[in-house]
Amino acid sequence: MILCVAGNPAVDKLFETDSISVGGIHRPLGFVLRPGGKGLNVACTAGRLGAEVTAAGLLGGHAGQWVHDALASEPVERRLVWTCAETRSSLSVADRRTGQLTEFYEQSPPIEPRDWNNLVSVVGRSIPLARWITVSGTVPPGAPVDGYRPIIRAARAAGIPVAVDARGSTLAGALRESPTLVKINAGEAAEVLGMPVDDPYSALDACRRIRERIGGDGHAVGVTLGELGAVIVDPSGDAHLLTLDVRGAYPVGSGDAFLAGLVVALERGLSWGEAARLAVGAAAANAEIPGVGILDPERAGELAKRAIVEPLENVSGCAADGGMALAA
Repeated sequence: MILCVAGNPAVDKLFETDSISVGGIHRPLGFVLRPGGKGLNVACTAGRLGAEVTAAGLLGGHAGQWVHDALASEPVERRLVWTCAETRSSLSVADRRTGQLTEFYEQSPPIEPRDWNNLVSVVGRSIPLARWITVSGTVPPGAPVDGYRPIIRAARAAGIPVAVDARGSTLAGALRESPTLVKINAGEAAEVLGMPVDDPYSALDACRRIRERIGGDGHAVGVTLGELGAVIVDPSGDAHLLTLDVRGAYPVGSGDAFLAGLVVALERGLSWGEAARLAVGAAAANAEIPGVGILDPERAGELAKRAIVEPLENVSGCAADGGMALAA
């Protein structure tokens, strides 16, 4: 079982328009509503890829009730904690004319400290049943800034590998607990390291710096680079550039799909090379369909076979031809 911790879920909304005009009135051509936030994106994607998945997270209010009910149709077991804070919303607007996405991320209202403690307790009771744990997203206001640390510490004590995808102070706190795998995007890597990360070689430097910070040998770090693909340094220290000549129009959540594909493959006992391919395939398949976490698993498998995974030291130049879009 893969246990996905969702510290800050959301109602994820996608509008599609012919074009966006600042200050204008828009009547969307399409609308998709999904249970979202990074942790639930990972959970839903991993479930659709065929894994046994449990999602543990915080929900509140009418929006939280909608997320709870929507998850009932997903291949995901729910272990959720209720709060008085209304679950937030995220909005993406797809401009068909330019192919660009404009995104709005609402901040969660503050929760009570006991709410976070309850979530940590729920996760703690589920850890012995898990073979992998993913910890994704920021913590909501009112939770400890380093709120993921006790979860990672408990998993490590139980011998369960943990993958982390977070940013800012939440990520910095998580790194202190030496997670097994860190998967972040270029902006998050640049923020936590205080250095530019904008091509495969700066991403490689970032991967190695973060890997050293979390313990070196036996740990892995991946940095996604949007259309340039992704870089992974695996537990043995080998560096790989991952690319695919496919780009979908809906990249929101593709970074979460990347993590889901990676962990699903590793939970099945596949090699890191095979896991990297499924990660790329899942990310690209997610970007082809409006709405996060509803990829076609067969399509993800087809794209995984087309993915290119090559030693980074042997790659000439910094840009990949074509590419896939990996959003956070």
